[in-house]
Amino acid sequence: MRKNYLILILIPLLLSACQKKERTEIDLWPELEPYETGYLKVSDLHEIYYQLGGNPQGKPVMVLHGGPGGGCHPEMFRFFNPGKFHIILHDQRGAGKSKPYAEIRENTTQRLVEDIEKLRKHLKLEKVLLFGGSWGSTLALAYAETYPENVSGMILRGVFTATKEEIDHFYHGGAAHFFPETYHQLIELINKPEEWNYPQQLLEKLLDPNPEIRNKYALAWARYEIKMSFLEIPEQALEEIISSFNPYDFALLENYYMSHNCFLEDEQLLKNADKLRDIPVALVSGRYDVISPPVNAYRLHKKLPNSKMFIIERAGHTANAEPLRSALVKVMRLFE
Repeated sequence: MRKNYLILILIPLLLSACQKKERTEIDLWPELEPYETGYLKVSDLHEIYYQLGGNPQGKPVMVLHGGPGGGCHPEMFRFFNPGKFHIILHDQRGAGKSKPYAEIRENTTQRLVEDIEKLRKHLKLEKVLLFGGSWGSTLALAYAETYPENVSGMILRGVFTATKEEIDHFYHGGAAHFFPETYHQLIELINKPEEWNYPQQLLEKLLDPNPEIRNKYALAWARYEIKMSFLEIPEQALEEIISSFNPYDFALLENYYMSHNCFLEDEQLLKNADKLRDIPVALVSGRYDVISPPVNAYRLHKKLPNSKMFIIERAGHTANAEPLRSALVKVMRLFE
């Protein structure tokens, strides 16, 4: 069975591996199994997998996973009050249980936006809340700017607006200021680092016909991103994760999207932010998020008069660690 990097592995393993577990007033809601799962055919090639949980009569909230390629897991239901929300998870094209696996053909931001709209119509939903982190925040913004009339609110964590500056920060040295050893372990694998287009070079390796080469670079990419996602992660826990799953779909899809600037014009999402002026938006950022620094959310916040920004101290990028995890649960209560 395929295991998904962000969801199937990080939540159960890393939270138990942390050296300290802080006491908090607000934690995740109890475990919840989906009451319905299914596939929706969105093109001749692609079928997306979805899961429904919580209260079918509650406020609909659509969860948009990160990556691209991260996929969803029932653990994501636990950010929401199951008595108040109708919770919709889906795996984007090529990710998780969607078919075909790790498929990059017919896979663009615009097509993912239309998949969300097809799923909304399939489930006969009216306006929906959008809950997205990292790449999920990018996709939420792209959908809301295309269909603002269908969005009742947005909760965005680790905001990434897919500008060239943000992509360069992650790939070409900005994040390396904080994780220099992790960064150089990755770029030493790239044949021509001086060409300064790391996502494209990584993508070429991930598409190599030799499976040993593909797997080598997929694991290197997973190690790079996992390490940077956490404020603190023991090396032993990191190595246990790396040896416990196959991150190929995540590594392939993420580098495919980033090598194409996420199929968006530079600063497109920021320039079109006025379309969201009437939508309540909560922006949640870890103070020490190296992958998506809080300045990303702040720039967006300044353009959205109906937004609130929450910077969470002692937090990094991942939503699966305290105190960011509890902060998200608390912010969701504002939308009940």
